[in-house]
Amino acid sequence: MFRQQEKPCRARFALCIPALAFACAIPFVVSAQGAKDGASPAAAAKAEAPAQESTRVPQDSPKVKELEKSLTAIRLPPGFSISLYALVPGARDIAVGPQGKVVFVGTRGKKVYAVVDHAHSGRADEVVEFAPVIEMKMPHGVCFAKDGVLFLAEQNRVLSFADAESSYRNPAIAAKTIVAQGALIPKEDESDNHSTRVCRVGPDGKLYISLGQPYNVPPHEKLAEFSKWGIGSIIRMKQDGSGREVFATGIRNSVGMDFNPVDQILWFTDNQVDRMGDDIPPGELNRALKAGLNFGFPWYGGGHTRTEEYKNETPPKDVVFPQVEMVAHAADLGMTFYRGSQFPPQYRGGIFSAQHGSWNRTVPIGARVMFTSLKANGSAKKTEPFAEGWLQEDGSYSGRPVDVAELPDGSLLVSDDYNGALYRIAYIPPK
Repeated sequence: MFRQQEKPCRARFALCIPALAFACAIPFVVSAQGAKDGASPAAAAKAEAPAQESTRVPQDSPKVKELEKSLTAIRLPPGFSISLYALVPGARDIAVGPQGKVVFVGTRGKKVYAVVDHAHSGRADEVVEFAPVIEMKMPHGVCFAKDGVLFLAEQNRVLSFADAESSYRNPAIAAKTIVAQGALIPKEDESDNHSTRVCRVGPDGKLYISLGQPYNVPPHEKLAEFSKWGIGSIIRMKQDGSGREVFATGIRNSVGMDFNPVDQILWFTDNQVDRMGDDIPPGELNRALKAGLNFGFPWYGGGHTRTEEYKNETPPKDVVFPQVEMVAHAADLGMTFYRGSQFPPQYRGGIFSAQHGSWNRTVPIGARVMFTSLKANGSAKKTEPFAEGWLQEDGSYSGRPVDVAELPDGSLLVSDDYNGALYRIAYIPPK
């Protein structure tokens, strides 16, 4: 929870930070060069917007044939097929526009991409850099509100774009500042580690953002500050940036979350502690039944495994343990509930999630898409591999899945930052 000399919010489980109020809901527009907060958007666009369209990513690279060949090795259940959807450099977080026309892809670098399949062929024919005149840093988290507003969660800033689907080609598209640069987390806590944000707009209309903490296990002296800011938590706020509060704590680094459309409950993945051994601690798939829950980190390194750094301390009461304990170090990242009808009934309403693949395990594991079915009461039932084959026998990778998202036709997109690509998984019923 936020802890400072603040006045309590209406929310029961969190406190507001008055010092951050100026950073949430900034009324002016950002455009060009980051565009320095307060600059005239018209002047900035005129001075810095290029005359030509946003840079296009060629889709006829020699790499296409190489990837198409590698996809023949991917194992899927009967009736399913996988194909290359688009070449997207550094492809990670995926957001499909409410109109179903444009797919937006965040990265760990400095760019966001817009991907379009104009011909409705199952293969994108246009990939362009989105909002290139805005200087970005780790523009990873992309998500939509129902009214079509695109939110972009960077390492330490949050922007929104009112008409992204219709204006994605405009290099100087206007952006509204939701959380100003340097106000999402303290600048001194910026790190290359665990800074890829993900976001979702919840059924309550609020914007949810995960804030990974920058250590393998944080030192004791950092806990109070992290608690105040919601680092190592999932925070939420109104869509204008006001009313910021901590929704869930005890989270090491969540890079995937989604709301169950049936009961509106938030689920999220969590990456767990490194260098504890090949088989511990497990990765996590969690379910947050309400606000104010603590999911155990740093007292627990994953599942029921205690961390060395906090093993002699008493954990908080009522720690919530994961719905699913995934295999250790597989790096569980993006996830989505399957809302469509193209796939067979046993997949409808379940969870698809991506495992990026281990980096510090003696025998590598992961690099696959998992499927978790649910019980009638909404809890997890069974988790099993759905798409695998990117991990080679020699321990190398031919691809590394990051995120999953559903297209309007019910097919599934998978991002791969190793190859800079999106794949499409479709189902064709047997005749």
